[in-house]
Amino acid sequence: MQRSRHEAGTTAQEVPPTSFAGELRHTVAPRTLLLIVGVLFLQIAFIFSYVGAFHSPTPHEISISVVAGPKTGQVVAQLNGIDGDPLTATAAASAGVAKQQVKDGDTSAALVMSGTNNKDTLYVASGGGSSTVTAVEQTISQVESAQQRSADSVDLVPLQAHDARGLTGFYLVIGWIVGGYLVAAAIGIIGSPRPRGIGAAGGRLAALVPYAVVSGLLGALVVDQVLGALTGRFLALWGVGTLLVLGSATITIAMEALFGIVGIGMTILVFVVLGNPSAGGAYQFDVLPGFWRVIGPLIPNGAGTSAVRNIVYFDGRHLTGQLVCLVVYIVVGVLGTLGATWWFSRGSDARAAVGEPAPAPSR
Repeated sequence: MQRSRHEAGTTAQEVPPTSFAGELRHTVAPRTLLLIVGVLFLQIAFIFSYVGAFHSPTPHEISISVVAGPKTGQVVAQLNGIDGDPLTATAAASAGVAKQQVKDGDTSAALVMSGTNNKDTLYVASGGGSSTVTAVEQTISQVESAQQRSADSVDLVPLQAHDARGLTGFYLVIGWIVGGYLVAAAIGIIGSPRPRGIGAAGGRLAALVPYAVVSGLLGALVVDQVLGALTGRFLALWGVGTLLVLGSATITIAMEALFGIVGIGMTILVFVVLGNPSAGGAYQFDVLPGFWRVIGPLIPNGAGTSAVRNIVYFDGRHLTGQLVCLVVYIVVGVLGTLGATWWFSRGSDARAAVGEPAPAPSR
């Protein structure tokens, strides 16, 4: 009888408050207050990260090859000596070599100086990022003007007709990543953030695979077949999309397994607060401030955006590092999920062995 009264009391305490005072007490309770502080932190971090990354784009060591005849060495030294190091210039053997380097994505631009007049040519690649092109053009324009010269820009890798400002790949990648962490978050909210054993963790991870495959397929279909924004590389985009979704989803599952429902917030910190502004979308890596420039290629947002650009505009060159990054996130997500699940289920097994009740699932 005493147990029944205790259970009734517990049930009554779990009923959500209905009065103003009750709801206020519930909202300022330590657990709820801690969650509110966490949300506030994410909000301010979001503002700081986006404004910090975008408020003052400045070129930094943008690669450019130079062909200037006998003066090539002098021009290279001059470009490398500009205050702030906006460019990293190297000598090219000929105009043809310099142009091919731009087409292959080995350099962002090539300056070919005329030996007969003061009209030079700057070769660029819009497919590699419009902000990089703008930064190179502005820097070279200043250098040329100081010498009473001018350079006409020639775009060797133009954007596809329906890839406005080259942002399609970035938004495609963000869509895939958002889908990955949202499906993982939904699984944790509907069930329990922490899997209830290694078998459950394995099943949860396995369920992500078909979702990632279908999500990658549909994303590639939308940008290629439906909208015609990025065409001609359907299968490669599908593969990258599958890796991106699986990476963000497995990392989210691992965060939930480690930290419970708070893990969803930590996933948002990685992929939204840090990952989006450093991804090289609106502003490429070489015009971002140092912190964002460094972390960008190390987060799936940045690795995925670069991978899509390289696939669509540079025939899949320079993909190795980006694919390795995506695979590493998947492996870390899987191992993190299994490891955290084993650790917490080990504690539950120990409590069960001595007859202690297991704690309620973290929410």
